[in-house]
Amino acid sequence: MNKKVLTFLVQVARAILVLLLATPAFAQSAAPATTRQPPRTNLSGYMDFHYNKPEFEDGRADFHRFVLLLIHSFTDRIRFVGELELEHALVEGLEDAGELELEQAYVDFLLSRAVNVRAGMMLMPIGIINERHEPPVYYGVERPFVDTVIVPTTWFEAGVGVHGEVGRGWRYRAFLTAPLNAAEFNAEDGIREGRQKGAESNMGRAAVAGRVEYVGRRGLTVGGSLWSGHSGFEFRRRFDVPVSVAEGDVRYVRDRLELRGQFAQVWIDNADLLNDALARRVGVDPNVARVMRGFYTEVGYRVISGARFGDVGAFARYENFDTQFRMPAGAVRLPQFDREAWVMGATYWPDPDVAVKVDYSLVRNRSMVIQAPNSFNVGLGWWF
Repeated sequence: MNKKVLTFLVQVARAILVLLLATPAFAQSAAPATTRQPPRTNLSGYMDFHYNKPEFEDGRADFHRFVLLLIHSFTDRIRFVGELELEHALVEGLEDAGELELEQAYVDFLLSRAVNVRAGMMLMPIGIINERHEPPVYYGVERPFVDTVIVPTTWFEAGVGVHGEVGRGWRYRAFLTAPLNAAEFNAEDGIREGRQKGAESNMGRAAVAGRVEYVGRRGLTVGGSLWSGHSGFEFRRRFDVPVSVAEGDVRYVRDRLELRGQFAQVWIDNADLLNDALARRVGVDPNVARVMRGFYTEVGYRVISGARFGDVGAFARYENFDTQFRMPAGAVRLPQFDREAWVMGATYWPDPDVAVKVDYSLVRNRSMVIQAPNSFNVGLGWWF
């Protein structure tokens, strides 16, 4: 699978190169002015506060995220973007007690509309939510299950690459980054715990991440993402673990209506060897699948729009996410991780940048023994 993905990426890169060489005059005319502007610094951020009541459990209040975003323009062609996130209000050395993360810290060299260079800590251009996940811009108190379990949002890593826009409404991003760490994969969360997060990340073999999207029609965004990397560096003397992630998505907004859909799939080569090695290391078989898959469709509608007191919207989302979709030979499929969910709720925007949310998640799995809990959720999110 990795060879196919890499071949596709090479073809995309060649197509982009042809477009760039075919339009040199356009690229030059779109380049920023050469006059030096005084440095500018802007501070922004977003926060969200949640109340979650899982079935058969006590409710919990959690200040889930406090995020500060700093943008500094050295010149009109060079800018720095940094994002610092505090999760769960405090940090005590364990992730369950809080987490402090540097999600973005990169420098953009803005050369032209068609070609720009980015280097540092950056968000992977995978899916709908990973690059833009501020609470007022999506329905639901929590992020979609697919964008948590299959696409490990928030997914960020150190790397370097290019981005830009060519033609009429075609945007692209292509990066070389550190790979995932397959030693942290598991049956329930898939590849999520394998994110190295730029913390002395092993980069013996760089991963490639890319996205192409079309925004040439009003209200419509159609995108596709690919990620491929050799993630078995802890086992490389005996075997490697090539991993590929492919994703496609579509968004459509017209007047009060918003539609979203996304499909994502993960391939893990040598999953059988990985399970055997980890079982020998920790004494428990992690039961990592060779293929994981998830998709969702969502409909949102602003029931009240443009009123003096704000807007009110309702939504419904169906999700299907399975971290045991295809198992390696000899492995037993765990049905509790073949899950689906209906999430329904409403959002009130007293201001476009402030969202009060409520929803109910109805979750089911294929297990006859282990029940997936439903959940009632209330949230307050804002950005500035």
